[in-house]
Amino acid sequence: MRVTIHTTASAVVGGLVLLCVSPVVRAQSGPQIQPVTHVASLAPGSILGTVQDDRGVPVSGAMVSALGTTTAFAVTDRGGRFELRTLSPGPYLVRAHLSGYVASRGQVVDVRSSSRSASSIALRRANAPAPMPVLAAGLALTPDSPSTPPADGDDSSAGGDTHSDIAWRLRHARRGILKDATVPDEILVDDTPPDQSVFGRTMGSSARLASSLFSATPFSGQVNLLTTGSFDTPQQLFSTDNFSRSIAYLALGAPVGEHADWTVRAALTQGDIASWVVAGEYTTRVPARHRYELGWSYSTQRYDGGNVAALTGVTDGSRNAGTVFGFDTFSISPTLTLTYGGRYARYDYLDERSLMSPRVSITYEPADHFRISGVASHRAVAPGAEEFMPRMESGVWLPPQRTFSSLDPSRPLQAELTDHLEVEVEHDIAAATVSLRAFHQHVADQLVTLFGLDMPGSQSHIGHYFIGNGGDVDATGFSAGLRASFARRVHGSVEYSTARARMTGGDPAFLLLFAPSAVRPDADRIHDVSTSVETEVPETSTRVLVLYRVSNAFARPASSNAGVQSPDRPALDSRFDLQVRQSLPFMDFSSAKWEMLVAVRNFFRETAPDQSVYDELLVVRPPKRIVGGLTLKF
Repeated sequence: MRVTIHTTASAVVGGLVLLCVSPVVRAQSGPQIQPVTHVASLAPGSILGTVQDDRGVPVSGAMVSALGTTTAFAVTDRGGRFELRTLSPGPYLVRAHLSGYVASRGQVVDVRSSSRSASSIALRRANAPAPMPVLAAGLALTPDSPSTPPADGDDSSAGGDTHSDIAWRLRHARRGILKDATVPDEILVDDTPPDQSVFGRTMGSSARLASSLFSATPFSGQVNLLTTGSFDTPQQLFSTDNFSRSIAYLALGAPVGEHADWTVRAALTQGDIASWVVAGEYTTRVPARHRYELGWSYSTQRYDGGNVAALTGVTDGSRNAGTVFGFDTFSISPTLTLTYGGRYARYDYLDERSLMSPRVSITYEPADHFRISGVASHRAVAPGAEEFMPRMESGVWLPPQRTFSSLDPSRPLQAELTDHLEVEVEHDIAAATVSLRAFHQHVADQLVTLFGLDMPGSQSHIGHYFIGNGGDVDATGFSAGLRASFARRVHGSVEYSTARARMTGGDPAFLLLFAPSAVRPDADRIHDVSTSVETEVPETSTRVLVLYRVSNAFARPASSNAGVQSPDRPALDSRFDLQVRQSLPFMDFSSAKWEMLVAVRNFFRETAPDQSVYDELLVVRPPKRIVGGLTLKF
């Protein structure tokens, strides 16, 4: 399967990229941003509202769905009220469904960080008139015909005619050229005996079950038709084959009864790297004493190109990875919540193929708007895992897109293991949230990622990278952050982090050759800042999201000569993510919404609260990735 949208999507992407290239280039040359352990994320918001019928009466038991960055469902109470909680900030398509009512048109509700958005939904009672009988050709009811048959005393029914509704309509129907035609009984009555066979009863029952399932279940979904490419220079950006990779993405979700939701996602791409990823999730809905989150994913990558390094790493032609996870959020009391669970992953290209990642956290809320939480986790990260679990912060899913191999051909790839402990205090002040966090972690076999290397016997490929292990790391640090709505149309976050880290052991021979600044024999004092800003222009239905990080500890390639520092020292550098989403209301139909997406980023790893302090810092010269195309939400 290959989704071909090169001409349209490339034209769209090319036009908007011209607007984005200038700020992106300036972002590379000026001071820039990245946190020690994770990007400061926006606090979730919620949607609160009511569902009423066409007479203003509250409708209870209606299913309300919201589709956006995440998918959520709720059921209205006796007063028609509903609340959709813990929604990531952004626009959501909200609809209501109930048997006996006409489904509402979708309305877009903007969810802001740490705030509630209001929504009022009207359902119209479905009219259920008796079905019109089948008439002979040339017969039709006139617009001014009475809608009900006359009383029994009407002389039009005299002469021994039947007083049935069908006979009365036929007598009063306008006659066409076949005015003398009679209506055979077999047209009005189906005397065909039902299929009494087991096969007939089974097929009929299955058809009725499927019809009932799809008509009664409020499905929500999303379809993306995208193209993607990578570039380091403007010449590479506008090369003819840069957008040769097309991506098809499908997400489908629905409620499970009144207390849970399920979602299935899949993405597929074709080219010299043919790959796909599929995943499913099951989540119970709040409020509930136990909130379960269960899921699985499977992804595969096959390489048919000519890169010698990639072919050496993919010895059997493909790589496969699968994961299963389960977490339970247990409300021990109104002020105490415990979350525990773990993730099991299996990578067929590792010697130690099975990886376990348990995690436990506890949150105590001694007063309203004040929270204290603690986290303990053991996180196992496989080399190249970011290619097989490609969930971006923006909600854009991409299947495996790049190839990778070991920096030292004589050493197999090894997983990174991070033991993480942290304590965090949060306080909500009006529409803002202030947080303070302290953490300590020990990392075994810290991963180092290098792009753009010319290895012996292999030419540099922009989409291929090499992975090595830099040794063990011990780090202690703290951070302070603020999440808030800074203006009516702008909300975001800022976080400052600092840590003291020391790296020991490892085999730095290849790292000293290709990226000496990735080797840290002395204790490191790391400072970085992370910001995120999201804004919406309702007049043009445009949304812009910017993530920007700067740190003083980014590794550089050996050939770097920027600044006055030597290449064997870390340098001030940045990572960024710029996204522009433009709604296309002229393409909307029914409850479906279209929008155009353009995203440019040079972040390599997806952030996690318990990831190693060096995960993004030891990624050397990642290329910029651009994604563009169309999104349909329904």
